[in-house]
Amino acid sequence: TFIAPLERLKLEYIVRGEKRSLIELIKWIAASEGLKGFWKGNFLNILRTAPFKAINFYAYDIYRSQLLKLSGNEEATNSERFLAGAAAGITATLLCLPMDTCSYKGYPPLDRSHLFDLFGLSALFQIRTVMVAPGGEALGGLIGAFCHMIQTEGFFSLYKGLVPSIISMAPSGAVFYGVYDILKSAYLHSPEGRKRIQDMKQGCQELNAFEQLELGPVRTLLYGAIAGACSEAATYPFEVVRRHLQMQVRATKLGALATCVKIVQQGGISALYAGLIPSLLQVLPSAAISYLVYEFMKIVL
Repeated sequence: TFIAPLERLKLEYIVRGEKRSLIELIKWIAASEGLKGFWKGNFLNILRTAPFKAINFYAYDIYRSQLLKLSGNEEATNSERFLAGAAAGITATLLCLPMDTCSYKGYPPLDRSHLFDLFGLSALFQIRTVMVAPGGEALGGLIGAFCHMIQTEGFFSLYKGLVPSIISMAPSGAVFYGVYDILKSAYLHSPEGRKRIQDMKQGCQELNAFEQLELGPVRTLLYGAIAGACSEAATYPFEVVRRHLQMQVRATKLGALATCVKIVQQGGISALYAGLIPSLLQVLPSAAISYLVYEFMKIVL
């Protein structure tokens, strides 16, 4: 919810191929839709993000602990961290993908003949894409978009583009969890980190939940933001190709590779990074908050 306006800006650049500057785009949304326009599709984004993040974090912990059992090590190696992160990303993608495309349908107007072809990738991601895309309001919200997809293209249309989604999420999860875990481990093994843990154990009864964070609130936010930025920069072209696959008209459907080539031919290599700056502005607070809330809730619960 906190970063929803940045998510809206990113989708405008990807879905519409927006050419306006960031400031001009912000002014246009404010003038045409008002303040609430920046939170368009946010409820759907929550429906997508909540289970996706829950499965992702849970799966990463499970996979990493299983790898530790197999290796017999006390601490995960970097390769094990990246492998667990990749597996967690794939798991969450398989289970949550369909909502994203339908939510693109919430964007203002596109020819209605395109409405049947705005669905792609996996169910949660699919529905969201369609709800936010041009002409999406005509479908009547989440249920309408979902039913429309099933009726016009069948159940498996919810998973169109599944392969590029998995290809994207595997390295994304690997970098996101791997980088954070490496940074966290490095700090906890440093003299400063060891002293902090020792002090925490001695005064545990007097510490609140925030003070019990192993990294502390600021360092947790910082490491989360770094992990998110690394993950986004490393895998952003996959995201652009994935969104374009979701938006293709049925009569001119292309594969992932052909879509990538077409994007480069039309806009150059830079087109694969369209919207990267607003995306990074979104990812930094998003990843930071995700890790802070996750670590905090583990202590509280």
